[in-house]
Amino acid sequence: MRALNQRKAVSRVVQKPKYPRIPTPKLDTRLTDAEQFLLPTYKRQPFVITAGRGAYVYDSTGKKYLDFLGGIAVNALGHAHPRIVKVIRREAARAIHLSNLYHNAYQGPLARKLAEVSGMDRVFFSNSGTEAADGALKLARLCARTASDAPDKPAAKYRILAMQNSFHGRTFGAVSVTSTEKYRLPFAPLVPGVEFVRFNDITDLESKFDDTVCSVILETIQGEGGIHSVTEAFWNRARSLASQHGALLIADEIQCGLGRTGRYFAYQRFSCKPDIVLVAKPLAAGLPLGAILTSEAVASHVSPGLHGTTFGGGPLICATALEFLNIIESETLLGNVRVRGTELREGLAKLAAKFDFIREIRGEGLILGVELSIDGNPFVAEALRQGLLINCTHDFTLRLLPPFIITRAQVRDFLRLFELVLRKTPKSVSAAPAQATASPRGLAQSAWR
Repeated sequence: MRALNQRKAVSRVVQKPKYPRIPTPKLDTRLTDAEQFLLPTYKRQPFVITAGRGAYVYDSTGKKYLDFLGGIAVNALGHAHPRIVKVIRREAARAIHLSNLYHNAYQGPLARKLAEVSGMDRVFFSNSGTEAADGALKLARLCARTASDAPDKPAAKYRILAMQNSFHGRTFGAVSVTSTEKYRLPFAPLVPGVEFVRFNDITDLESKFDDTVCSVILETIQGEGGIHSVTEAFWNRARSLASQHGALLIADEIQCGLGRTGRYFAYQRFSCKPDIVLVAKPLAAGLPLGAILTSEAVASHVSPGLHGTTFGGGPLICATALEFLNIIESETLLGNVRVRGTELREGLAKLAAKFDFIREIRGEGLILGVELSIDGNPFVAEALRQGLLINCTHDFTLRLLPPFIITRAQVRDFLRLFELVLRKTPKSVSAAPAQATASPRGLAQSAWR
């Protein structure tokens, strides 16, 4: 009888299915349907991801990948976090959508929480980061209008200063303040009055700032542009010039905000605040939600009907976002981001000493860029073969955006896999220009915001 029970136990182990495998036909019609019916806006990898758990995702064959891309900074809690799943299930059974003509149970508390962690006063919820960017530009133009401006004509104060090497999204307004020509030129003419400043160049900023400027918009850490941080000197000068000329300072923290640097916001390492903060990506743990955070002074210009949204700030999504912020606090994830980020940087520095084509490591916390002197895209392809998700931006920068829940063991596992990728990838690829960081080329595998 004992031997029979042992055989049964072995049988149960052998027969246990490999999580979370989903049978795939020889010809995967999901891929052919995508190829035939989707607009070709992305160059997608030829496999189907079917599930995720923690810091890992799984494809339809059951292959496991360590996810160091995180839906491009979206999945900050990894995949299928039990507290997030619980809230979504609970709220889906109550009310998925309610019109913004009525209050719901979670918008107010979520707005209060965001105001507390940001130092801002008021919040507007959108569906995405690019919509938040569009809304912020509208607010800047609105605040710039004076009683002497004719209501049917452009205001005297209308110019927007944006940064070279920037990326703010794909809607018409957001792409107008995005500098990369391949995103802009197909849709020209764009929103008028935008001029680009060399990032972190104070002299250039000063030369273009005058009383016709209504706002300056910048990413505190340029994500798509290759993980470049704004300097304290440039930030402070932008703040002082904006105050001097009655303009708004807009901080785009869509990719680097809400904990990714080990602070709630990257601008919190500086002593002065922006007038508007843009957030999105991780805010609702994978559900679509963006937000404009702003001061009472800016909010005083807004009245009903000047801006709005159908879906932004629904009850299910706001409840999920509130739980996301509660998890960051209760699980002390900001501390984990700082510790794991330090371990990751130290490990990458050791790899840089071994591989001479690693030019620079940039970023802080868990938003890091590894700039190469050669094309980075073949390394992304090899990483997939090794079971690792990363991506390449700006052609030469490998971007790392692991979840806030990442463990020490998973950092070690990443460094092991990444070294294997660096060794195995063929190096007969085009060299980066000497001034790649200063004169950006086209962006690769960009995010839709």
